[in-house]
Amino acid sequence: MRRAAPLALLLALAACAGRQVSEGSERALAPAAPAAEGVDASALGPGDVFEVRVYGEPDLSGGYRVGPKGDIVFPLCRRVSVSGLTANEVAEKLRACLADGYIRNAQVSVIVKEYNSKKVFVFGEVQKPGTFVYEDGMTIVQAVTLAGGFTKTAAPNSTSVTRLVDGQEVKIRIPVQDIAVGKAANVNLHPGDIVFVPESLF
Repeated sequence: MRRAAPLALLLALAACAGRQVSEGSERALAPAAPAAEGVDASALGPGDVFEVRVYGEPDLSGGYRVGPKGDIVFPLCRRVSVSGLTANEVAEKLRACLADGYIRNAQVSVIVKEYNSKKVFVFGEVQKPGTFVYEDGMTIVQAVTLAGGFTKTAAPNSTSVTRLVDGQEVKIRIPVQDIAVGKAANVNLHPGDIVFVPESLF
């Protein structure tokens, strides 16, 4: 029966970046840090769930799921497009709508509950392969941990991430075993990344 790598090993991965290989050429990935330029991990999209709180207005407060067209139906404001906006930007948009003839100086806050529009995929030699909800700042260590850890036949140093870059898929090798021993640093994932852990040949 296959067993996951010890949790202590997975946690140890979080302190460390190195150089990765992409389609035969060497490619450097940044250490764990905010998502790449142009990728706003906190922006809302279809399927995301958030809560709106309007101070002193319980009838206007409640939970919302972003529709397929990237909008919600909000009382008094009707359809409001929120796709591509952050929670703070949505709150400001609703505040401006309410101020336009309804509630002056409304205090609006938006709290994101689920980022269902953003996923990462983990396959191969992990205990629980599957699709996982992306979290802001998610690293490859977190993704592997969510997938239950490596199996005993995994080849951690040959782990790869397939990422869409400028409209083209790029495959990046991430030496996770080197991360574990401090030879490389942890690496951030982007929404839509596909993590694949191959089987060891030995």
